[in-house]
Amino acid sequence: MPSSRPRQGSEEPAMTTVTSPAPATGAAEAKSTTGRAPLRRGLLRWLFVAPALAYMALFFGYPLVRNVVMSFQHYTPKTYFTGEAPFNGLDNWRAVFADELFTDALWHTALFTVGSLLGQFTIGLALAVFFSRRFRLAGFVRAVLLLPWLVPMVVSAVVWRRILDQDHGMLNTALHAVGLVPQDGVPWLSSPGVALLSAIMVNIWIGIPFNMVILYGGLQEIPRDLYEAASLDGSGPWRTFRSITLPMLRPVITVVLVLGFMSTVKILDLILALTSGGPADSTQTLGTVTYQLSFLQLDFGQGAVVGNALILISAVFAVLYLRANRADFGKGK
Repeated sequence: MPSSRPRQGSEEPAMTTVTSPAPATGAAEAKSTTGRAPLRRGLLRWLFVAPALAYMALFFGYPLVRNVVMSFQHYTPKTYFTGEAPFNGLDNWRAVFADELFTDALWHTALFTVGSLLGQFTIGLALAVFFSRRFRLAGFVRAVLLLPWLVPMVVSAVVWRRILDQDHGMLNTALHAVGLVPQDGVPWLSSPGVALLSAIMVNIWIGIPFNMVILYGGLQEIPRDLYEAASLDGSGPWRTFRSITLPMLRPVITVVLVLGFMSTVKILDLILALTSGGPADSTQTLGTVTYQLSFLQLDFGQGAVVGNALILISAVFAVLYLRANRADFGKGK
């Protein structure tokens, strides 16, 4: 009778499995594919960003670097024909910083910028809060108030130059009619002590609509529930404004002030159309000095120095203000 017990070793070859290299190869290929995926995604991201980077480098990076280099060169109209612009070290910088006009222009720029920002922001915020309350014809009145922002700045400056004329201006005529000024009027643009104040006033009028629109949009994003809860707690208007409106508007306020500073500190066309930097250089700013040195005196090296100072001031203000606002926001969280 044959034995049912299998012979030893009879099925060992059948049970022995030969390891195929296919799984290992598949795992290696999968690992390789997985490793290439982040690289491919990174390349795609850079491809999408590349046009913007090229645009920034071409139209912002190159002029900035060229302006810095030019500030260390003796760059004159002759350079455009000969191509020779010898380096003169710090001579341009010394000449600019030793000139009293640069110091006066720096002071005038600070006064013009601070005065304009305070006026534009304060009046713009007041108008934004006023229009946040719904009433008849609110949209029409807001549209009318946008007109100063839509009109080109040079056109606004020319109109205001006529209005502020000492002899035939509408402002002096109206003020004299109510007995606020003498018959000869106020020399709004011809007096060194008043001209800068007049330029600030005109710039405030131009910048109010921008501040009002941006701040009005920020006010619409504040939940109404917060005001209702404050009203139920007995909070007054000023306390509600200080405790709810201003903290909620902080990001919008940052944008308004930074953009307002950038556009105001370098302003040129408004002052050129109003006073051309006069009288007696009382309205000269860094922007007008840059224009005067570069395009009137044709000293492009010294003009580049003032331009670099202007860029540096703008960059420092933006970085410091944004960092301070970010720190305050983090504490608020």
